[in-house]
Amino acid sequence: MSRVAIVAALEREVRPLIKGWRISERQHDGRTYRFYEADEAVLVCGGIGPEAARRAAEATIAIFQPAVIFSAGFAGALDSELKVGDIVRPQRVINASDGSSVALEGGEGVLVSFSSVANPGQKARLRESFSADAVDMEAAAVARAAHAHGIEFAVVKAISDEFAFDFPSTERFIAADGRFSEARFALFAAARPWLWLRVLRLIRNSGRAARTLCERLAALGGRANVSAATRIA
Repeated sequence: MSRVAIVAALEREVRPLIKGWRISERQHDGRTYRFYEADEAVLVCGGIGPEAARRAAEATIAIFQPAVIFSAGFAGALDSELKVGDIVRPQRVINASDGSSVALEGGEGVLVSFSSVANPGQKARLRESFSADAVDMEAAAVARAAHAHGIEFAVVKAISDEFAFDFPSTERFIAADGRFSEARFALFAAARPWLWLRVLRLIRNSGRAARTLCERLAALGGRANVSAATRIA
């Protein structure tokens, strides 16, 4: 039994944290998941998107019965004041698809979960519609799973792309199971020299976001400072 569970999308988001953690593979509902364990914590990289996050959260809860489950990873800034590497601990998480929300104790601001990677135009509309500060794809789905099982829910996100950052859609590189094809993306970018500077910026931003995210997760020290879900509206 692990006291703290963490659901991330991709390994690159949490690589500095899980270096040296024990690795095990478990099956749940016909799928195989790789879990990283250390002391009383367990982490799974479930893939990109709400369905991948929900499945990973359900598997983690079924296998490890944690007391609290985190949605951790990258988020895009909807507030122009937020910069790469800034940490987001929201007071509310809103599901953009149906308007439902989760209220959290001790957080600040609003995180909206959107079903696809948001470009600057979509970011502006999400900001206007939900008065949100940041956008991700997975937090609301993990919250649903936590609520269904009566488990505390918490969120830690790091800004990986600022409000005005623009990049061609990467949806085509995300498989149905939420995995991101880095090889296909590399071939796509290599054939488009005009994107190279933005790709380098994307890599640099991702590295900075991963470092600050993992520093914050490590500093939490178990259940300390966890924001528990209080209500789903």
